[in-house]
Amino acid sequence: MEAVLKKDKVGINLTEGKILKTLLIFAIPIILTNLIQQFYSMVDLMIIGKYMGSEGTVGVSTGGELADMLMPIANAFAMAGQIYIAQLVGAKDEKRVKETIGTLLTLMMLVAIVCAVFGVFFHTDILRLLNCPSEAWEQAASYMIITALGVPFIFGYNAVCGVLRGMGESKRPLYFIMIAATVNIVMDILLVAVFRMEAAGTAIATILSQFGSFAAAFYYLYKHKEQFDFELKLSYFKMKWEPLKLILILGIPQMVRSSFVRFSMLWVNSNVNSYGLVISATNAVGNKINKFLEVFVSGVNTASGAAIGQNLGAKKIDRASKITWVTLACCLVLASICAGIALFAPKALFAIFTPDQAVIDEGVIYMKIMIMHFFMSAITGTFQAMVTGCGFVSLGFLIGILDGVVCRIGFSLLFVNVFNQGAYGYWWGTAFARTLPGLLCFAYFMSGKWKTRKLLSDK
Repeated sequence: MEAVLKKDKVGINLTEGKILKTLLIFAIPIILTNLIQQFYSMVDLMIIGKYMGSEGTVGVSTGGELADMLMPIANAFAMAGQIYIAQLVGAKDEKRVKETIGTLLTLMMLVAIVCAVFGVFFHTDILRLLNCPSEAWEQAASYMIITALGVPFIFGYNAVCGVLRGMGESKRPLYFIMIAATVNIVMDILLVAVFRMEAAGTAIATILSQFGSFAAAFYYLYKHKEQFDFELKLSYFKMKWEPLKLILILGIPQMVRSSFVRFSMLWVNSNVNSYGLVISATNAVGNKINKFLEVFVSGVNTASGAAIGQNLGAKKIDRASKITWVTLACCLVLASICAGIALFAPKALFAIFTPDQAVIDEGVIYMKIMIMHFFMSAITGTFQAMVTGCGFVSLGFLIGILDGVVCRIGFSLLFVNVFNQGAYGYWWGTAFARTLPGLLCFAYFMSGKWKTRKLLSDK
């Protein structure tokens, strides 16, 4: 067997070299990947908004909540695999890297099938919970049912990307998502603009693009099977107890944490939808823009988590600490840029997605409120990357409860009921949601207890 770590043909070594340069080389492809992913997601809204107006925009946005609800599950297990693999790579444990890859792929596909079935059979109940406006109900239902069928492709793509990023490879996922973006844009124009299939056309374009990215990712894994010691036979995909246990230990709390956050966001969206079509459309477009701007900070934090994991696995504690401070500096710069855009160009941003002047005017207020969110995400994400990199599951779980339940819902209720902010109160609640989690992560980092924590890769 030609060892993947000795051949060093997959990914880069994150335990050596200048920290800023290494982090950026690794982070930039992740940022570009996330940008393209958000871009082709935004194309759906732009095309639907142009050809169907606010009803189509709300329909696609609300119908897309299922995928948004399931993404935390895919991301949680992919991140769990990434963390564990990163520590194993740092510790140069080749055998367990191989076992973890096979186990991760099988686990995620099984979970994906269950989620897809859930989405198809319970789409009506989900739309009711979201208070989907009646004008957009038919479009939202079509979008949700069709996109549920693409869930296995989402999970499969995320599984392969989690493996690659754990090994220090971030360029290949960028290529995979470029394929998806190309398919999505071409099919969106064809099915919606030409054949006028409305939200169903957008949904079909979405699952075809997801299939494209997954197929490209799996083909890369197979084509370079010697580097991964990958075998396309059932025995390879048999789940091993040790990596399965650790992936579940890491993944389930992250999934619950992300689900808390996602639940609170669904709660916010549901309440905002009750204020009418204009506010609902503003929230839908604003959320898309917010996700687009956030990918810069989240990309750096994803890279930081993998880098910290590799360095802790290699017992390079001081370097892991320096990576955290460099990450913070990068994220604050990016947050400042996002804040500047939100402050000086909110109308231009909203006008890309909707011609409705009322929505654009409300969008100015939305973007100004979100400035607070950009900076808190930069600070919290940085120190949370350290928590993730060292595999501190219970703290990550507590952060999720604070972010998703205590802070987001608590602050929203405060601004709505005490300060009488109406729909804006829910946006303020989102902006302040990461304050307490940020303080908690910072306190843990400064305590230095992570330096002596037992790693997942330690036998």
